[in-house]
Amino acid sequence: MSKILKYAAASVAASVMACLPVGAALAAWDLNMPVGVTELSRDIHGLHMLIFWICVIIAFAVFGMMIYSIVKFRHSQGAVPAKFDHSTRAEIVWTIIPVAILVGMAIPAAETLIRIEDTRNSELTIKVTGYQWKWQYEYLDQKVSFFSTLARDSDAARQLDSGIDPQTVEHYLLNVDKPLVVPEDTKVRVLLTSADVIHAWWVPAFGMKKDAIPGFVNELWFNAEEPGIYRGQCAELCGRDHGFMPVVVDVRPKAEYEAWLKAQQGGESAPAQAAVEKINDGAATEVVAKAE
Repeated sequence: MSKILKYAAASVAASVMACLPVGAALAAWDLNMPVGVTELSRDIHGLHMLIFWICVIIAFAVFGMMIYSIVKFRHSQGAVPAKFDHSTRAEIVWTIIPVAILVGMAIPAAETLIRIEDTRNSELTIKVTGYQWKWQYEYLDQKVSFFSTLARDSDAARQLDSGIDPQTVEHYLLNVDKPLVVPEDTKVRVLLTSADVIHAWWVPAFGMKKDAIPGFVNELWFNAEEPGIYRGQCAELCGRDHGFMPVVVDVRPKAEYEAWLKAQQGGESAPAQAAVEKINDGAATEVVAKAE
């Protein structure tokens, strides 16, 4: 019987070890919330850690008292149960202490929630519209608009029987053809909506995620203080290709962003202006011909 138990224990231990991440996977296995690169993400992380440590202290106090009581007043030590069935003092204590703890957690939580919803004094406003299965970015008052879809190499590799190893595709399913470009150290206000079904715009490094709902406009804001490429995904099940509409934000220094913005404005306005001039020239030629 003992051999059977030892064999069963060894099998369970082997199964558990096989399920645990090893090597590189263990190095990337981060259980805690990431800090992020925006002031909001740091505030949210700080609030998360505050509540976490409060819960840890409560757990130590409660389980410590339970273990102490079980050991100290066990039957083998001759413990005798108390005769009382009511204590006003105890009820007051276990009412006041939880209320004080909840108030202590509610104050910083409320302050953080208010900051999350405060889109005042934004320096740039971008309208984001979710589609099945892509994003449209419109820079309000800047005359710049474009769609952002899954990168061609990821789209090719995801096809059934494509013969392409996804491991060979850089940032597989997390890259797009046109990322959202924003300047660093700038408060960006995002107006979020959808043209078909519910989507969700989510960038973990920004600490922000909100639903894009048809016929409704949600708001969020972020201020990325470090230039770089930040990746996210649609976080709301939106249909067959839900897993293939990533979010990529390219945060650039302000001078590079201004150059990019001028290039986008020139790229869109020049052909339109040339077409207008061509039409005007044709109309003028026609008028001259009729006059002659």
